[in-house]
Amino acid sequence: MNTQRDSTCRFREEQRFNQWWLHLTTGAVAVAATTLFGYGMFRQLVQGQPWGDRPMSDTALAVLGPLFILLGWSVALLLRWISLQVEVRKSSVFIRFRPLVHREILFQDIRRCEARTYRPIREYGGWGVRVGRRGLAYNVSGHRGVQLELAKGKPILIGSQRAEELAQAIQEGMEEGRRS
Repeated sequence: MNTQRDSTCRFREEQRFNQWWLHLTTGAVAVAATTLFGYGMFRQLVQGQPWGDRPMSDTALAVLGPLFILLGWSVALLLRWISLQVEVRKSSVFIRFRPLVHREILFQDIRRCEARTYRPIREYGGWGVRVGRRGLAYNVSGHRGVQLELAKGKPILIGSQRAEELAQAIQEGMEEGRRS
């Protein structure tokens, strides 16, 4: 988790998926795909023995085998690379769920914010960019976040390991914007 402050940013936090079971599962799928298709390609393409009861053609196996292996490892590596970056800037909250989406919410569009505990699976169906009963959520781990009530649109929850600090930075930005 990267946490820095500078003169243009009131708050900055970067989080990654840290659920051990998620990394274990995606890693196991990648290893299984590599083992299974590696064995099948070796047996059929190198040894010349059909792989399975209804073997696919050599061409199909030569194309699909590496594709499934690549897909398995790509998903495992993507989960290690994805991050949720949140910045509270001079006039807005900037949310980036790398590499998928980014969003900027101006302070003037926020009615109120509060740090809260939430249930990721029950309220939003898990982690990631999610839509649930209570609106939209951007989260990667944990069960603490900041709920934003917007002037227009659905509420937004931003997952944070430092929810109180994030809420305070947003509140300060909102108050400063009202004074300007």
